[in-house]
Amino acid sequence: MPSTASIRRLASGDDVAWRELWTDYLTFYKATRPEEVYATTFARLVDPSDRSTFGFIAEVEGVPIGIVNCVIHRHLWRVEDVCYLGDLYVDPSVRGTGAGRALIEAVYSEAEALGAPYVYWLTQDFNTEARKLYDRIGELTPFIKYQRRAA
Repeated sequence: MPSTASIRRLASGDDVAWRELWTDYLTFYKATRPEEVYATTFARLVDPSDRSTFGFIAEVEGVPIGIVNCVIHRHLWRVEDVCYLGDLYVDPSVRGTGAGRALIEAVYSEAEALGAPYVYWLTQDFNTEARKLYDRIGELTPFIKYQRRAA
């Protein structure tokens, strides 16, 4: 498969491809989500009236090979909104070809256009392959994430 991916916004017709790629992403992190979350998340990502979420899909010769899902939100230390790059996934067969970088750069451009130039994301410490890209395209911060314990 050629190495150049085209990047475009997710559209309502991308449901099946997005679902397959997002399932693979969740599987990598040993996570599952109920059908309601799949349907709601995709609907939010493609809703043109919802400025708070957006997504892109990467394709090579029309074949979907990657996705990115993002949330725009307010921030307490900034006047402008910020962009959380929530999910980034590229099919393992095409990793290292620039698709992940192209998806992140598309997020950077969209976030700028939406007035949210600060983009951040999280990853697991064991995600060593992705972190090689992240070290080139982003800045590692010293923060450690905590969350509420499950009730």
